[in-house]
Amino acid sequence: MLKDKKQLELSIYSFSYKKGIPADSSDNGGGYVFDCRAIHNPGRYEPYKQLTGRDKEVINFLEKESNIADFLKSVYALLDAHCSNFIERGFQHIQVCFGCTGGQHRSVYCAEHLAEHLVAKFDLKISLEHRELGIKKQY
Repeated sequence: MLKDKKQLELSIYSFSYKKGIPADSSDNGGGYVFDCRAIHNPGRYEPYKQLTGRDKEVINFLEKESNIADFLKSVYALLDAHCSNFIERGFQHIQVCFGCTGGQHRSVYCAEHLAEHLVAKFDLKISLEHRELGIKKQY
């Protein structure tokens, strides 16, 4: 008799490299860490300094003035394959972290968009934490 498979859980984080990579919350000792620092940084411009990757102005900047779409296309392909494999094999957890200089703009945008992408594609339990902003969400 087969055991019922548990729903795959994803922990997605945005963070600042200045404060270190988030610890693995599952004790699996693994997961993905994506470095967003090669993406054009809106935080270098005064109008965006107090905003975050959740604000419309920053979203527009990243989508028009950076290569963030190409970056996320690669991330989506990798995570789609990984999630499909883990669901098939009955694994229970994946951790994905996005880091940038301040953990406020690029990493936040990427974490939000990955969560939305995966929710639309898979039946997953997702926790999203923007560590430097003190924001946590559940999907």
